[in-house]
Amino acid sequence: MVVSHFLKWIDTARVSERAAAASALARAYINSDLPFEDRCAAEAALTLLLDDASAKVRLALAEALSMSHHAPPQVISALAADQPEVAALVLARSPLLTDADLVERVACGHKATQTLIANRPVVSMSLAAAIAEIGEPEACAALVGNSGAEIASLSFRRMAERHGHVPLVRETLIADRRLPADCRYMLLVKLGEILKGSPLVLAMMGAARADRVMRDACVKASVTLIEGTRMEEHAALIEHLRLRGDLTASFIIRTIAHG
Repeated sequence: MVVSHFLKWIDTARVSERAAAASALARAYINSDLPFEDRCAAEAALTLLLDDASAKVRLALAEALSMSHHAPPQVISALAADQPEVAALVLARSPLLTDADLVERVACGHKATQTLIANRPVVSMSLAAAIAEIGEPEACAALVGNSGAEIASLSFRRMAERHGHVPLVRETLIADRRLPADCRYMLLVKLGEILKGSPLVLAMMGAARADRVMRDACVKASVTLIEGTRMEEHAALIEHLRLRGDLTASFIIRTIAHG
């Protein structure tokens, strides 16, 4: 009965009144033990509110429902696809969104959306893999900085390959203790290549000398890197060096001399 009155009243109510009513109805739905018929009517009303012309009304719904395990799934799905201001709350914290839902949103390619998803309290390995594979640099940096994200070694490598030249991503990756040793070496080489191509370095040294200095610096840094690498990561690091052509006799001799 109350819901039927609500549906009649909402056509003439002001935006602020509709937003307050939407919030109250949503909280009653998730927090109250409504009779079955009233619960069905409330769910129908919440679904109807998704078509409200004002984003403030839909935002009120998102604020009330975004953290609930008992919100109507179809309402959460629609809010997640709404305009960024409304969708942000749901994408960032709704427990009802599956990995498939979130991967679909990541694939949309919107930087802000990807970053919101990367900052969720819990990010599964499969969702992290999707962000690593197609995410923008800001989303990848947010993912690495998220202590609730489970990131596979392969995903670390993809982020290093795709965005290792971006300072924000490179610094975030290097600061993460989980980063595999071969990824650290990859980032080291990328940094060397950036410095080698710097106009200032080229003007001071010339291309040939800059290349020699960069290679020597990378070798020295690599020896230090090996020293701090866990035994179980040695094979992957050596294979990475071999594939790049950096596992030379000179490099091996220097490594042995270093101890």
